[in-house]
Amino acid sequence: MKVFKNRRNFILIVAIIFIIINIIAFIHAYKFTHFAENGSIKTKSPERLSSFEKTKTLIFGVNNPKPKNTKFPLQKYQTIKLKSNKKIECWLIKNQKSKGTIILFHGYGAEKSSMIDKSNEFIKLGFSTILVDFMGSGNSEGNQTTIGYKEAQEVKSVFDYLTQSGEKNIYLFGTSMGAVAIMKSITDYKIKPKGIIIECPFGSMYETVCARFNKMNVPNFPMAGILVFWGGIQNGFWGFSHNPATFAKNITCPTLLLYGEKDKSVTRKETDEIYSNLNGYKKLVIYKNTGHENYLIKNKIEWTKNVSDFLTK
Repeated sequence: MKVFKNRRNFILIVAIIFIIINIIAFIHAYKFTHFAENGSIKTKSPERLSSFEKTKTLIFGVNNPKPKNTKFPLQKYQTIKLKSNKKIECWLIKNQKSKGTIILFHGYGAEKSSMIDKSNEFIKLGFSTILVDFMGSGNSEGNQTTIGYKEAQEVKSVFDYLTQSGEKNIYLFGTSMGAVAIMKSITDYKIKPKGIIIECPFGSMYETVCARFNKMNVPNFPMAGILVFWGGIQNGFWGFSHNPATFAKNITCPTLLLYGEKDKSVTRKETDEIYSNLNGYKKLVIYKNTGHENYLIKNKIEWTKNVSDFLTK
């Protein structure tokens, strides 16, 4: 009788722990994929959190206010609103005697104004640009983000807009989540850009969630997997199928893949797998002493040359 009671108590404790873990993961997943209302304070990067703040973040999740555009292009630009899976806003900057148009897609927690510096470099190279606010960011609709999954449809919508306007020489540029959205859009919608430039895309949703735990120096098992599960359920997709390394197999257009050797969000292994799976012309560039950040800050001369060489081939 005592053995039975002890076993029942053990099962009860395990069940309670399981429920608590899932509740915490559910909260984490929602806050990670839904930006908070304006006025809330953004959670600091894991490296800057105190022990107390890390504990609080591990329990209650991150706090991310909806990203807002903080600056505007110096050039004359046109604001375009498109109906995709959500209403999205873009800035179109036309270049006289343009060689083509490059569409720029930002990363997680950013917006189109974060792409202005790179847009400027593309304009100097003779291209027109379109800077895009993904859903939930900037002046686009909602507060939801799916880390590139549903954003893939928005990539297609902007690409279709340009194609219907008569542009035939279209390149896609994306950083982090923006790169992932480009890769998924090519896979799902069979869009055919002249080429793509992708910076630091993650290999899989699971790996990128694990990286967030690793940066906080806490075990990623089993929470990372549970977080991916609930994040997908909440946002209407299977999170474990969101794998850019697999998407890469469907990419046949010329591709320039850029990566920072000190990136703590994306591993070199993920990058090498993506590069290996790419088909067609491809080039991998590794920037030294560079993390998961804006490559122009530390590598402007090299970055500009890499991009220029790729676009002129």
